[in-house]
Amino acid sequence: MNKPNFLIGRGELLVRDIKGPKRFGDKAEVYPYSYAIQRLRPKLKDASQTLDSLPDDACPRDFGVALLTLNPGYIARSYFPVALLRAAGLESVGSRTVKVTPEAWTKKGEPAESSTTQLFVAGKRSVFRSLPDWIQHAEQGSDEALDIAHIEEFQAFSPDARVRDYGSLKERFFEVGLHLLQEDSSAFIQQGFAKFAAKLDVKLYGDLAFRAGNLWFIPAEGSRQSVERLALFSFVRVIRPMPKLRGMRPITRTSSVSITCQLPTTQPLSSEPRVAILDGGLPSQHPISPWVKAYHRLDPNAADDLEANEHGLGVTSAFLFGPLQPNGMADRPYSYVDSIRVLDDDSHTEDRLEMYRTLGFVEQVLLSRQYEFINLSLGPDLPIEDSDVHAWTAVIDDLLGDGDTFMTISVGNNGENDRVSGNARIQVPADCVNGIAVGAADSTTAKWARAAYSAVGPGRSPGVMKPDLLAFGGDSSHYFHVLTPSNRARLAPQMGTSLAGPYLLRSAVGMRAILGTELSPLTLKALMIHGADAGEHDKCEVGWGKIPEDLMTLITCPDGVARIIYQGELKPGKYLRAALPLPQGGLTGNIVLGATFCYACPTDPQDASAYTRAGLDVVFRPNSAKVKDGASNASSKGFFDMKQFATEEERRSDLGKWETVLHGEKSMRGSSLSDPVFDIHYNAREGGGKASNAEKIRYALVITIKAPKHADLYNDILRTYVSILTPLQSQVSLPIRV
Repeated sequence: MNKPNFLIGRGELLVRDIKGPKRFGDKAEVYPYSYAIQRLRPKLKDASQTLDSLPDDACPRDFGVALLTLNPGYIARSYFPVALLRAAGLESVGSRTVKVTPEAWTKKGEPAESSTTQLFVAGKRSVFRSLPDWIQHAEQGSDEALDIAHIEEFQAFSPDARVRDYGSLKERFFEVGLHLLQEDSSAFIQQGFAKFAAKLDVKLYGDLAFRAGNLWFIPAEGSRQSVERLALFSFVRVIRPMPKLRGMRPITRTSSVSITCQLPTTQPLSSEPRVAILDGGLPSQHPISPWVKAYHRLDPNAADDLEANEHGLGVTSAFLFGPLQPNGMADRPYSYVDSIRVLDDDSHTEDRLEMYRTLGFVEQVLLSRQYEFINLSLGPDLPIEDSDVHAWTAVIDDLLGDGDTFMTISVGNNGENDRVSGNARIQVPADCVNGIAVGAADSTTAKWARAAYSAVGPGRSPGVMKPDLLAFGGDSSHYFHVLTPSNRARLAPQMGTSLAGPYLLRSAVGMRAILGTELSPLTLKALMIHGADAGEHDKCEVGWGKIPEDLMTLITCPDGVARIIYQGELKPGKYLRAALPLPQGGLTGNIVLGATFCYACPTDPQDASAYTRAGLDVVFRPNSAKVKDGASNASSKGFFDMKQFATEEERRSDLGKWETVLHGEKSMRGSSLSDPVFDIHYNAREGGGKASNAEKIRYALVITIKAPKHADLYNDILRTYVSILTPLQSQVSLPIRV
């Protein structure tokens, strides 16, 4: 057997700093300053009067919250109204995306409904009272005057707009999200809310509360009438009925017919990957002890839940062996695994509060920093929404922001629900941008499709490409067999995204086991997206596509193919030039060039419209010899299709750049490439505006060159870059069964 050509590494040595391009001037103003004041003054007066009508105890320290809506032409980071807010004595505490039909805009033609940014701005009611007169004295041409001209609407944040749904008339458990101020001076808000809730006979569960960014999430218990009054509190962002956790019951019950298989007797391929399954634990009888390194019950005083145990075993089985073949021989596990019980019998006695209690256990594991690989096949029974980020998403994304953990999150089995209402969309926390949201495919064959039950996208923008990936999860004509409680290897036919997630994680751990620590978690994510097959399927159903069943296709290069990985860090505001390696003498014939960028970044959960703090501008320059007169850089050519990220008006703004994954593939003539490069610019923002102390971020870039007429492309590139690039080496004996 010929030795496979593994990935080519150290592509980051082909990256260098470059000088940034010249910036162009601002666009024309949509509203003249005098007219902007004329149209804005009555809006400010109405907002102030509404805030003044609130009870004093609903406005701690006399603070109120209003909504400032920007004209759709001015939603880019550079137009964030920082000068106006600072001069007026207001503070942005969050944002969301809304649709408006502006009175005027900067584009040609009649204004049409467009997406824009709506800011939640907090300040003293006395400040709001003074705004109508204050704006008249702003110096024309000043930064704050320009900000005033960019405002489309201004209004108070009404209590009715804070409540998503009251649920049934008997509903008593709710989750409340509150805005906090950016500084560490928000205790008065929390204390004021506690007093306000007590006055209304609403019980708060402070021991289960979470803070994420500038949002504070807390469970509350009270009558519907009390909750209606609770929404008067000025800093409340959202109130909704407390969702339940997704059901643990398998979609298919265990068959009465005994189905068995044979498990391997060997150790895992590698003992190095540190893997955790966060689920319902394991039953007292199971056959996987040889591969379970540790079993942790995060609440040792709580008893097991038998259905959760069965679910936990099925999920762990999917990770260790993939789909098992009845009466067949199971594949060798790639690693050991720790089973961590985050669901137990108390999850039922806690009723609706189980969701927050379970999130506390998940947070505990992530904070421990003990695991490189984690699977989560559970979460709230709640489809995502565009206007707000849920506590589960906010907490998990924050802890994944350093890029050190590869975490798979199942998208949910609600895909057959009504799409128009949004009830078929991916469920929380599959909207995490730093995790990998996994949907289910119905087959392992080339004729696969999204399993009907698998939740669909799109995600929230940024993060619109959801699910990220699909893996086989089974369906009624092709089940995913897993182990069921027994000392013997007995199987049960199942299906669900709960199995697709750990099955995809298995491939990631397999790549890590074969090639060792050379591949970062971000690179593994990039490789999977890079090698996924979307076929002709709708991206809202399959995301970037289904991962291949044979993971070796992701990490090896056949004849005529070279795959190079770049791994490194990006500094905010800097420009980098990543050279693409070509063999000496260039390429001939038609070629296909593919590229995938992945990066991890901090998030701002209070800013649903500006959730990610980092974004990339990536420009492809295929030929260094083609330079236009007066230009300092070679001409660029489109590579990444922004249509998949946003509507037309959003693409004309800067929303596409804030996606944490960029993937594209282009066909071209090999002779058209001469010293090709990707120029990369890392943009940083915070709270929707410019960042003052942005962090470095990690990135991974995968480049694939397919040149059918250049059979020895792989080795020719290595010979050309002999002192720079190097092939990765297998850390295990080959051949192996995969």
